[in-house]
Amino acid sequence: MKLSYVTDSLGHLPFEKMLDTVAEMGIDTIEMTTGGWSPAPHLRLNELLESEAKRSEFLGELEKRNIKLCALNCSGNPLDPGELGKEHREVTEKTMELAGLLGVKKVIMMSGLPAGSPEDKIPNWITYTVSWPPVLKVILDYQWNEVAIPYWKELVKKAESCGVEKIALENFSSMLVYNPETLFRLRNAVGPMVGLNLDPSHLIWMGADPILSARELGAAIHHVHGKDVRIERHLSAINGVLETKEVTDTANRAWNYVAVGCGQDLQWWKEFFSVVRMMGYNGEVSLEMEDLTMSVEAGIRTSIDAFKQTLSF
Repeated sequence: MKLSYVTDSLGHLPFEKMLDTVAEMGIDTIEMTTGGWSPAPHLRLNELLESEAKRSEFLGELEKRNIKLCALNCSGNPLDPGELGKEHREVTEKTMELAGLLGVKKVIMMSGLPAGSPEDKIPNWITYTVSWPPVLKVILDYQWNEVAIPYWKELVKKAESCGVEKIALENFSSMLVYNPETLFRLRNAVGPMVGLNLDPSHLIWMGADPILSARELGAAIHHVHGKDVRIERHLSAINGVLETKEVTDTANRAWNYVAVGCGQDLQWWKEFFSVVRMMGYNGEVSLEMEDLTMSVEAGIRTSIDAFKQTLSF
């Protein structure tokens, strides 16, 4: 496997300086955002689509530093019923087109989350038993069968026409696909192009074991995000892990995203990477630094040090 880097955490740096910083870290592979939830600080989607010269200039800056672009990331909510969904669907389609023009074979995104009915105006994440109240089952049936699966069938066709080979869905909360089971429900309906961007941090706070998840996923692992989470025991033991406080309120949350090694120990990470590789994945592991308990620079250094001790690359 190969260490990669999600460049958004260096969004305060200009494009060229960001590339220099990545190269100085000893990393030669990056994952870049095109829009959606991200402001895409280093990539101008429309400009690159419209201008061959701009694409050549963009790729030239990477080549000068021997950096490879392993994936484009357009994570957002393309199934939102309002203007946001329209915007994110447009970004998604354009990302597929840009991937084709740049020769990128993998796109990272999220499944999206629909509203609960054709009349609703906001998405609705159902995570409670559908036995009661019965309307929850009606909502889920609508979300999957009338919105998500039809959309994704068309998106897979679009991706194929652009030469994209893999779409990796992050197992993120507040999305229709948030774990292996929901991934397989979509994958079985639309085909094997759709797999998981296995992000262990989300699975851990939701109570799953990412190592066992990796065994279950097998060939459906299309990408891996290297991100850790820490369950804050003194608070989670009292209130559980369902958390609505701002991510910036780290001292009062039941769990926090942290630098790699600051949540799970290095032995855990060694086993995780070993099992992921054993199940057939031999691609990139993208460091996604979202630790708000320390500076970006400290989080990057801490995470890379942990990767050097746990990831064979």
